[in-house]
Amino acid sequence: MIGRLRWAVADGWTMTMRDLAHWARQPTQVVVGLLFPVLLVLMFGYLFGGGMVVPGGGDYREFLIPGMFAMTMLFGIEATFVSVTTDAARGVTDRFRSMPMAPSAVVVGRSGADMLNSALGLAVMIACGLAVGWGWRAGIGDAALAVALLLLLRFSLIWLGIYLGLATGSPEAVMALQILVWPLGFLSNAFVSPATMPGWLGTLAEWNPLSATAAAARQLFGNPGWGGDSWIAQHAVLMAAAWPLLLIAVLFPLSVRRYRRLSR
Repeated sequence: MIGRLRWAVADGWTMTMRDLAHWARQPTQVVVGLLFPVLLVLMFGYLFGGGMVVPGGGDYREFLIPGMFAMTMLFGIEATFVSVTTDAARGVTDRFRSMPMAPSAVVVGRSGADMLNSALGLAVMIACGLAVGWGWRAGIGDAALAVALLLLLRFSLIWLGIYLGLATGSPEAVMALQILVWPLGFLSNAFVSPATMPGWLGTLAEWNPLSATAAAARQLFGNPGWGGDSWIAQHAVLMAAAWPLLLIAVLFPLSVRRYRRLSR
């Protein structure tokens, strides 16, 4: 059992290094992916921010930045999806199937590379937030927990991107994924309070996993939040951990099983 685990970890790390090498040779896609959320911060913070009212008062950019951290974790799903489907379309996945490697190595390697990219993206976003006047108002321990919850959300969404990529196998299907990603992102508390939405829509926004992470980040960073008396609003940190763990528990075995089926 331990030997098989070491085998899987070693092969997974090899695949991670392979993906990082591709990014080093083609950095444009990585740079664009890092700068796009910065553009959204500038657009919402300065173009629309003057018309936004923060529940309970406070600066809108203080409210916005933690929400944008969570949105950045969501946007990464598209890059994961494209990478998986591109490998499948070019026959790279077929070549991997014929190699004596652990069945989970390809998907584990993909997740490792994307997590490193996401950590870099989050660091860029934190620097952008500090540049526009945002800052954490709580202790460093709470801030570190907020960062950990954001990365946990990203890790869970990586497995969603991997599974969808293996299931479709077509890079062109990213357009359909974008149609789903953007409504999911905006149907949350990332930009506005769910209290400003119609009742049923606000309830959906509150229970969005993205909202739980954004609300927990605001709480832990000490930034203005949207508040609320509902159960989900009162337990944001708990749900920010529970939602991603549930997604991982479901999607990780599904992704590995899907890859094994393709290997037959």
